[in-house]
Order: sequence, then C-alpha cells, then structure tokens
Amino acid sequence: MAEEIVDSPSPWVAEHIRRFVETDGNPRPGVNDLLLITRGRRSGKLRRTALAYVRDGHRYVVAASNGGADRHPAWFLNLAADPDVTVQVGTETFRARARIASADERPRLWQLMIAMMSSYREYEKATTRDIPMVILEPSP
Repeated sequence: MAEEIVDSPSPWVAEHIRRFVETDGNPRPGVNDLLLITRGRRSGKLRRTALAYVRDGHRYVVAASNGGADRHPAWFLNLAADPDVTVQVGTETFRARARIASADERPRLWQLMIAMMSSYREYEKATTRDIPMVILEPSP
C-alpha cells in the first residue's frame, strides 16, 4: 500500500494543489507550477505543497518565500532535514534531491524568479530574512 501524502494545511495552498491535480498540472496558465513532496521533519509523514518554479537547465528552482513571512515555510525546513523529495511537473512525477542555492548562485536565480512572477519582489520587501532559493535536481 502506498504511503499517505498529506496536503498543506494552508487553505489557499490546499486549493492550489486541488486545482493542480484537476488540471493535470496547469492550474494557472502562463505560470510554471509544481507539486513538491517532502518528509515532515517531526512527523515523518509525506507532505505536499504547490509552488511556482523556474527552470535552470535541467533543474527546477523554487523560492522559500512563504508569501513574505518572517519565517521559512515548513516545506523548506522539511527538505533542509531530508533533501530527498518527489516533484510533479504537469503529469510527470520524479525523485529529486534538493539543495539551497549558494550565495553566489542566489542572485541570478532570484532574478529568474522575479522575471517569471514579479510578486516575489513584494515578498522580498515584506520580510527581513533572505529568501532562500532551492534547486531541485532530478535524480538519475
């Protein structure tokens, strides 16, 4: 039997996940969205969230913006504890390894994210923390 996956408890994220599933991965035409499954660092349960992404070659890049909140999102804390994740893009699901972009990599990746979705500028202004950029590298 497959392990149960728990969707984000945030109502708007849960709705985003539902739309992603119902539309075969295209809940917001013109925006790149993916589903990220991490293992809960405390619960050990599989947790699913929906995120906007940009491509960087064969890699997928997401921002741990948490909508500009002053704390990191739970999914980021989970993958920091266990970087082996599952990603769904469109109808394709694959295993990946997550890592936090280095200080040298971050500026270029952040600019890619802002170019895709300008609202990330507002998230950056709303918080005092540096918003981590996370690179999802598909596993061979």
